[in-house]
Parts: sequence; structure tokens; C-alpha cells
Amino acid sequence: MLRTARFTLDPAFTVGEVNPRLFGSFVEHLGRCVYTGIFEPGHPTADADGLRQDVLDLVRELGVTAVRYPGGNFVSGYRWEDSVGPVQDRPRRLDLAWRSTETNRFGLSEYIAFLRKIGPRAEPMMAVNLGTRGVAEALELQEYANHPSGTALSDLRAEHGDKDPFGIRLWCLGNEMDGPWQTGHKTAEEYGRLAAETARAMRQIDPGVELVACGSSSRSMETFAEWEATVLKETYDLVDHISLHAYYEPHDADVDSFLASAVDMESFIESVVATCDHVGARLKSEKRIDLSFDEWNVWYMSRSQAEVAALDWPEAPRILEDSYSVTDAVVLGSLLIALLRHADRVTVACLAQLVNVIAPIMTEPGGPAWRQTTFFPFAQASKYGRGEVLDVRVDSPTYGTKKYGEADLLHATAVRAEDGTVTVFAVNRGRTEPLPLEVALGGLALTSVVEHSVLSDADPDARNTLAEPERVAPHAAGGTTLDDGRLSAVLEPLSWNVIRLA
Repeated sequence: MLRTARFTLDPAFTVGEVNPRLFGSFVEHLGRCVYTGIFEPGHPTADADGLRQDVLDLVRELGVTAVRYPGGNFVSGYRWEDSVGPVQDRPRRLDLAWRSTETNRFGLSEYIAFLRKIGPRAEPMMAVNLGTRGVAEALELQEYANHPSGTALSDLRAEHGDKDPFGIRLWCLGNEMDGPWQTGHKTAEEYGRLAAETARAMRQIDPGVELVACGSSSRSMETFAEWEATVLKETYDLVDHISLHAYYEPHDADVDSFLASAVDMESFIESVVATCDHVGARLKSEKRIDLSFDEWNVWYMSRSQAEVAALDWPEAPRILEDSYSVTDAVVLGSLLIALLRHADRVTVACLAQLVNVIAPIMTEPGGPAWRQTTFFPFAQASKYGRGEVLDVRVDSPTYGTKKYGEADLLHATAVRAEDGTVTVFAVNRGRTEPLPLEVALGGLALTSVVEHSVLSDADPDARNTLAEPERVAPHAAGGTTLDDGRLSAVLEPLSWNVIRLA
């Protein structure tokens, strides 16, 4: 007999409002993310700016909001001046982060043009180089990008063809500065002082900027939590967010633990929240630091290290181009659920990355673009996950994992939109058995099931490829009912589910 998972939804018990920035993404000068990804002059769909229209259409469908740029590890060797002005005058540089040659054909102005063509929901999230550069260069970039006119750098922007300021509000103070792999790696004390000095100076130009301090590169770092505490001691009153980064892949073919990756993500979030609040209490501050989970994804990182090490300074090499399976998509959906379940503190999140590089969208140079399996959970969450997150506490059957012990088979959350409609997002982590689900809907005045969409497949390794770009897609589930305030559904094995109620 199948065991049933249950939870109750009540409008009186909520987590918080979803910040649209939770559905952000990331464009780094890495591999083919930029070149032959979003930018390919000469492509049959390219516009006058060299942007691929087929990719732009998919990016709009994906529903991304804040787009972090230009890195990532790339930013710690980034010279912003190289990326502006006439393209023919821009220098070629070695990119130490990814052992590649950067042509700078795509730069700051092209990035802003790309965002504007995505639409009004797309917002710049700019990182400054605090690895090989510092306060002065950050201020120069800010002035060039944002000051209206009448100074050397703002007038230079106009001379370069961008009369109107870029209006960048959200800035990252460096990237993964705790990582020994990072060009310009620093101790927590060194970085904390530099971040504070940079933040203080940037606020002299514009007190309203929003700033993200670097947290730990991952929860597995030896200095995790101590790094956050030290950095925030220096920057607490000067920044708005601290960053988190996490990537997940199965190790030793341990698929059951991989499917429970969100257990780690939720614990990571809660640990960083506790650290932030501890520092705030010690400083006797009433301010609250929010979290910017500005790198997260499924990434088969163990494959990538050898790829990068073998490079000999090529332009836009084919690296980190993971092909995602149904299993990967279910895990990614579960990670989205984890972010939504902490929407009260996670106010920015960036799926890394947007195109070709560990991405939901793939392209072929001169050829088509297509959706990976991971495209669908993100697009559905972005479309239907706007509003107020309801508090979901599941009573679920469990299963055993090597890494996380007993984990719930059901991972779920729910979001109530302004019009009163509710969307339930749910993952069945069980690989072989369907999972019956019952949800009590107290006080929500819901009367009908609009849709029950499910992403699953008889082959958990099924994926979308250049040869079969539409092999995997969500399909409608049958038998889902809403009767007398109770939702009943059956979640297919190894599945991502979106149940919309009106």
C-alpha cells in the first residue's frame, strides 16, 4: 500500500513575499555563455547588435529577472575599461580564471542592451573586481555607468553612444574572495576591510545603491561561518546582502542523496541566516541582512576541472556544457522549492548560468537554440511563483540517504498570488513509486484545479539534445481533484509537479 504525504495550507501562516529577484540568472565571460550563446553576429537570427533573437525569445520565456555579470571568477581579473568604447579598439586579454582569451567584443554597453531587450523585468546585477583591483576602479565603473552627465567618465559613456545612464542599483563586491583559486584571494580580514572601504565610497556617490558582500564560496569551505562573521563585522551597516554559492552533483552514483540536495541547501541558508543575525545582535543593530544566493545549480563539476586545465588560451571554448537529464531537472526543481521556502531572507538568487555553460538554454553556432530539461522547472516557478509563500510543513514518508540520513520523499511549497490563486510546487524524490498527496486548504476559498503539470519520464536519464531538442517536456497529470477544501493528487515517481488552484 502506498504511503500518503500530507500538509495543510492556511492564509494565516506565511513565510513572506517573493522578491522577483529570486528568479535571477548569471552571464559570465566563460566558455560559450556570451560568444555563440547570447551574442553571435552573423547568426541567421542575430539583430543589429549581434544578439541572437532565438535566444532572447527563450530567455523571455524562462522569465529571468536580475542578471549577474560579468562573473564569477572572471571578474577578479576584469578591467571594465576594456569592455567599453569602439569594439575595434578594445584589447584582447588573457582570462586567468578560465584559461581563455577574452576579446571584449561583448562588453558593458552590450550587456545593458541585452537586458533592455529581454524586457522591463530584467535588471542589471554588476560585480566589481576586488581581486586584482579595488576602491578606485569600482568608483570609476560606478560613475561611468550611472552618473547622468558632466564628468569625464559620464561624458565618455555618452561619447561611446550611451547618453542615458545604465541605472545599475545592485552591485556585488567581488566574487568568492575566500577561494584560493580566486585571482587576488584574500583572508576574511583583508576582504572585510576592502569591501567596507568600497561600500562606503560607493555610497558617497549614491547612498541608495544595494550592495552584496561575498560570503563563503560554499558551505564545505573550512572557514565557512567564520568568514561570514568576520566580513559582516566590518560591513554590516554598509551592505544589504551576503552571498551564498552552491552546486550539486551525484557522487559515487549516489542518486538518492543527490535527489535530497535541497536538504543541504536549506540547512546552508539557515546557517547563514543564524550567522547574520548573531553578528547583528553583537553589534546591537536593528538592521537585517538578506541573502543573495547568486550562484546555484546542478553542475557536474568533477568533469569540468580537467576540461579547464587542458585549455591553451582559446576563444570561447566548449567547456562546462553539461547536458541535463530528467533527474537533474527534478533536483533543480527541488532547489527552487528550497529558495521559495526561505523567501523571507533569500531576496536575490541567480541560476548559474543562462546559456550553454551549465545552463537551461543551449545553442549551436550558426544553428538552433533549445531548452534543456532544467528550463521547465525554472520557467514555471518564475511564472507562477510570484506572491506570498505559504508555510508548508509536510508529513511525508521518508527514505534513506547516505549523506543526509532519512529524507522526506515529498519536498513542497506553495505560493498565493494577489488574485487569491495558489500554486503548489512539489517534488517526489522516490525513484520507483508514485506518491499520493493530500493537502488541506483551510480558509483559502479555492474551488478548482486549473492545471496539474508534471515533468517526469520512464527514463530518468532522458534529456533534450541538438538531435532531439523536444524529447522531454512537462505533461498533464490526470486524477487530481479538489473537493470540499481538500486537494488530492498522485505524484509520479521522480517528478517535478506544478498544481495550480483557483
